[in-house]
Amino acid sequence: MKQPIPNSPTSFSRQSGVSLIEALVAVLVTALGILGILGMQMRTMVNTQTAVRQAQAIRLIENLSERMRMNPNSFAQGTASNYVIGWDQDGTAVDCSAGCGSADLARSDIEKWKSDVRAALPLANANVFLVNDEASVSAGNRRQIGVMISWRESQSAENASDTAFNRYFQLSSRNAAGETITCPAGRTCHLQFIQLSARCTANTNSGTARPYCGDGSVKRI
Repeated sequence: MKQPIPNSPTSFSRQSGVSLIEALVAVLVTALGILGILGMQMRTMVNTQTAVRQAQAIRLIENLSERMRMNPNSFAQGTASNYVIGWDQDGTAVDCSAGCGSADLARSDIEKWKSDVRAALPLANANVFLVNDEASVSAGNRRQIGVMISWRESQSAENASDTAFNRYFQLSSRNAAGETITCPAGRTCHLQFIQLSARCTANTNSGTARPYCGDGSVKRI
C-alpha cells in the first residue's frame, strides 16, 4: 500500500482541513459560552428590575400608611371604608385645601395615592380592602387594611422558567365580605397589611383623662 509522502500536497491538504474544523469548533464553543453569559446577565437584569419594582411597591404602601397616620382616627366608623378601592376604581377627588374631615381626607388620600401608584410602576393598579380576619368586627373597631399592588413586568411571552419564578408573586387574600382578592393574570403583585391608627384628644372635664375619638365614643382609660 502506498503511504502519503510527507510534506506532499495531499498531506498538507488534509492537515489544513483538520485545522479548519478545529477552528470552527473553537468558534462554536466560544459563541455558546458568550450566549450563556448573555443569558445569565439578562436573567440577572430581569431579577434586579423585579426587585426594584417590588421596592417601589413597598414604598408606595408605606406612603399610604403614612397618609393614614396623618388622618386623625382613620379607623373610625365611616372613615376606614373610604380607603377601600377596587382594581377598576379611580377614587373620588376631594378638595381638602381648605380643610376637611376624616372621611373626606381618606377619600382624597386614596384617590391621589392610586394615581401615584399608576405613575410609579408600568401598567400598575392597586386594590385596598378590609381584611377578612376582621369581618365580624364592628366598623368602628377595625384595625387592619390589606393593600395589593400589581404591575406588568414585560410584554414578552413567558416561558416555563418565568412562570415558575412569577408564581411567588401571584398572591391572593380575602376581604371582609369574603371575596377573594387575587393578583391579575400576567401581573406581578406585592401584598402587604397595614395598621389603621387613631389620634384621640384627651377630655379632662371630669378630672379623669378620657380620650375622645372621632367616632364619637368616649372610653375611660
